[in-house]
Amino acid sequence: MAYYKRVNMHWADVVAKEVAETCEKPLIATGISPTGIIHVGSLREAITGESVRSAVEGMGKDVRLIYLIDSFDPLRKRYDFLPKEYESYTGMPISKIPCPRGKHDNYAHHFVQPFLDAVESLEVKCEIIWTHELYEKGAFAEAIDLSFKKRKEVTQILHEVSGKEAKDDYAPYNPLCEKCGRFTNPIFETYSFPTVEYQCTCGHHGKADVRKGDGKLTWRLEWPAKWMIFGTSAEPFGKDHAAAGGSYDTGKRIVEEIYGHKAPYPIPYEFVQLKGKGQMHKSTGSSVTGLDAINMTPPEVLNYLFLRVNPGKAIDYDPGKGVLDMADEYDRMEGLFFSGEYTEVEENSVRAYEIAQHNHVPKELPLQVPYKHIVNVVQMADSFEDVVEVLGRTIDLTKANDEDMKRIKTRADCARFWLNGFAPDEVKFSVYPVIPQGIELTMNEKAFFMELVNRMNDANWDAETISQIISDTGKESPIGLKAGFKVIYKVLIGKAAGPRLGPFLAGMDKHFVINRFVQASQH
Repeated sequence: MAYYKRVNMHWADVVAKEVAETCEKPLIATGISPTGIIHVGSLREAITGESVRSAVEGMGKDVRLIYLIDSFDPLRKRYDFLPKEYESYTGMPISKIPCPRGKHDNYAHHFVQPFLDAVESLEVKCEIIWTHELYEKGAFAEAIDLSFKKRKEVTQILHEVSGKEAKDDYAPYNPLCEKCGRFTNPIFETYSFPTVEYQCTCGHHGKADVRKGDGKLTWRLEWPAKWMIFGTSAEPFGKDHAAAGGSYDTGKRIVEEIYGHKAPYPIPYEFVQLKGKGQMHKSTGSSVTGLDAINMTPPEVLNYLFLRVNPGKAIDYDPGKGVLDMADEYDRMEGLFFSGEYTEVEENSVRAYEIAQHNHVPKELPLQVPYKHIVNVVQMADSFEDVVEVLGRTIDLTKANDEDMKRIKTRADCARFWLNGFAPDEVKFSVYPVIPQGIELTMNEKAFFMELVNRMNDANWDAETISQIISDTGKESPIGLKAGFKVIYKVLIGKAAGPRLGPFLAGMDKHFVINRFVQASQH
């Protein structure tokens, strides 16, 4: 393969170049509304934001990435996973609703913390900002004031852009009733900065201070208000917001015409598809959470998964064997990166590998232990020490540094999690301490095992030698090579198929394997 000089720009570099050239101190914003279980599709936004941040940083710019948690959003309904008593909390801000398990500060904290743990393990360098705290500190006061003073203009913009009816009673700001704790509508003519009166449906008449957490802007005004508050340079968001007449289109005009600021560079992304189960996006839900994904996919591989394609393209996330395939592809791109030999077709994937390291690319090719191999090894070992012992029989670990061992351990932990919840049965196995019950062997099969013992006794114990011995013995045996494979698997794992036999047997203790074959020859 000939060396290919990069001529195309990765999408993250394209965005980063635009941001770096137009902003002195760029700020990238991402966010999430933790009203329920957060799914793996939400990782796309965080990883997209981090990829742009690291690319801008690589250009020498002082850049920040913020992660806004919409903790002041209301609980719109009692979801099936919530206790019945949570029916009474619908309509309240999720920052003011108790944690369902009594372990976190509030409802929002409960549902977002596992996701934040996942984001941290991906080494996303972001500042966590809670929206309810911004309201309490008065950060939205200026935007709320402008939305009241220019309410007619806001209504007209929403009508022109979204096509929705321009209603005279449109409320850009919803006070929070101090009695029932739910959002309600303001009495417009009572507004005089910084307060507005309200008449709640619960019967309470009160007054809200826009400088405090006494209410919130509606989404189509709150989003551009965040752009104004932080001076957002670029922001990734789901394609639903990017649709014609959607939140970005209205936000762009509101931030410019009402708030007097600029809209950020848009990075709309497609939904993540859970293979075989339809769309998987933070607003639609799925059976695979973001924490599940990071627990079963090595973090560098998960980063690469989201970076290898343009945000405008859908991603098929396969929590089954697709996890293994993606790890293989990552390792291959890592090899190409360090060799410097790749084709034009592979160019963007190699750059995706580089960006996935967040500006911490290893100085030399790390020790590569295939994820598929580790999946097999962890099923033969109880502890990480045992994993290292088994790996040491087939891979030279003497030159492995701390980072190499850290990566091996992470992959081993991911493999165990994957095997315990998402791996297909065909890749699962257990090496039996004795020949499994119910195994019947013919005389020819017993002879086959005896011949294997004779040839293996004095042979080198490595994958290539073992594979050759099995191949030669099977071809010379009356049972044939294919049947020979099956019967070896049967006496070891009780199944007719399993991992590639050469590396599989080489990873086991030689005496254990030979003793098992001796037992089989006499079974």
